[in-house]
Amino acid sequence: MACFSSSSRLMYSLCNPLFHHRYISTVVNKSTPSYSYVIVGAGSAGCVLASRLSENPSDSVLLLEAGPKDKHLGSTRLSWKIHMPAALTYNLCDDRYNWFYHTLPQAHMDDRVMYWPRGRVWGGSSSLNAMVYIRGHAEDYNRWQREGADGWSYDHCLPYFRKAQTHELGPDRYRGGDGPLHVSRGKTQNPLHRAFIQAGQQAGYPYTEDMNGFQQEGVGWMDMTIHKGQRWSTASAYLRPALSRPNLSTEVRCMVTRVLFDGAHARGVKYLQNGQIKKVFAEKEVILSGGAINSPQLLLLSGVGNADELKTLDIPVVQHLPGVGCNLQDHLELYVQHACTQPITLYRAQKPFQMLKIGLEWLLKFTGYGATAHLESGGFIRSRPDVPHPDIQFHFLPSQVIDHGRVSSKIEAFQVHVGPMRSTSVGWLKLKSKDPRDHPILQPNYLSTETDVLEFRECVKLTREIFAQKGFDEFRGPEVQPGPAVQSDAEIDAFVRQKADSAYHPSCTCKMGRAEDRLAVVSPELRVFGLEGLRVVDASVMPSMVSGNLNAPTIMIAEKAADTIKGLPSLHDPGVPVYQPKRHA
Repeated sequence: MACFSSSSRLMYSLCNPLFHHRYISTVVNKSTPSYSYVIVGAGSAGCVLASRLSENPSDSVLLLEAGPKDKHLGSTRLSWKIHMPAALTYNLCDDRYNWFYHTLPQAHMDDRVMYWPRGRVWGGSSSLNAMVYIRGHAEDYNRWQREGADGWSYDHCLPYFRKAQTHELGPDRYRGGDGPLHVSRGKTQNPLHRAFIQAGQQAGYPYTEDMNGFQQEGVGWMDMTIHKGQRWSTASAYLRPALSRPNLSTEVRCMVTRVLFDGAHARGVKYLQNGQIKKVFAEKEVILSGGAINSPQLLLLSGVGNADELKTLDIPVVQHLPGVGCNLQDHLELYVQHACTQPITLYRAQKPFQMLKIGLEWLLKFTGYGATAHLESGGFIRSRPDVPHPDIQFHFLPSQVIDHGRVSSKIEAFQVHVGPMRSTSVGWLKLKSKDPRDHPILQPNYLSTETDVLEFRECVKLTREIFAQKGFDEFRGPEVQPGPAVQSDAEIDAFVRQKADSAYHPSCTCKMGRAEDRLAVVSPELRVFGLEGLRVVDASVMPSMVSGNLNAPTIMIAEKAADTIKGLPSLHDPGVPVYQPKRHA
């Protein structure tokens, strides 16, 4: 692929005649509105930046969002499909607040087209996700440092996780106590969660008090971005509390179509709103926070990317950066499901009358079964003794999910979501056309390496071992999926190809790195290489996937970036203890 065959950026720019298209002058019209910062995307990162950058009253901030606000008639209660935690599948499965992306057919997954929901609303994907708060492992960030993200080691990232957070259990060396992002534990007390934790320990895995603290490894209770029974998205945590500031402006239902350049300097953006083309200028910086699909797409539409590919679409080249859209990584997962012998799953709660009762209780009191996403327990384990830190993640759910929640369960059942955390398959995205309304071409290359196939095989086997433990004896019915007929390695591999699905964690498409890295798009300060006044701040800048869900790391990235943009020294907390397992070959 072109992503992996380009010459260096410098030599290409000097030798290729496309370089001469780079200087596209944008005449600054005094009648065009202007702000200190223009932020594209009011998602998990954009809301954080809007809040933090508008803390300085001398800086003006404009936040642009392609989707609508996350409330109806001024009320979050009326937008219950977003704010009721248990209602999450409604917006995962339609396109009202969702970009509704799909991949190319996957050659190593029986040519299946994979569905990728991404948020298009205030809060972005933090308004659509399952509200699981997982930071990843300390070694993920130390690996980033080794991969060229200088200043992004765990010592430098942990203080920003703390800064963002208020944990209901109180602050400590790992948890925050006064940040805007409220984090809580589950309240349902469903015995199936305790059965999962008990069975995990019976299978030989440790219990961990805090997966985001000293010891990620083990089984235990999950942290969730739920506060007082409501989804606590970045719109709730960061944006709405800042809206009263006179220096913060927002626009919704506006699709940014291009970054405007004056030579190599980003001066503003062009966007489409209510059928009108508009421009806005940035006196200091344009910041792209559209996420791992939209940010590289906008760079490419703006002439920043692989020059040869831009030429084929007749897009003038502003900066040759062959890494834009490359290095695409995602977590893949599957569901191992069992029938339950007791009526304690969520099966009955999904009946119309029960759903009405649950909905009314939530609307009146923000309590009950509507006040949780029910992914209250889980765990992280190592697939082999020689693995340095957990590479498999579990989310346990006392229910059965079929086709992303689009098909209702017909039985009392429970399941675990399981998948490898550091897959070796890497993909790419490219423009379909120069029309910004066309979704880009998405090629994650799932299961394209033998390592990934072997790891998924282990995921199924190790999950079955947990479900076979004594802790589940009083609840365990027949295995529903994969089913008793799936036993051999070949049968397990076929099941994975047929049933594995995205965990909705696309990332790494504008990777952070050093200037000599030909696939790096942004510097450790998140400035786009070769350009001025332009940064990318979202999950696309991750050099590689973290071992866990992506919402918490994306918020951390934005918190850290805000300090960098404001010229503040990076927070640093060296020497924080991290659990080290005993390893043997």
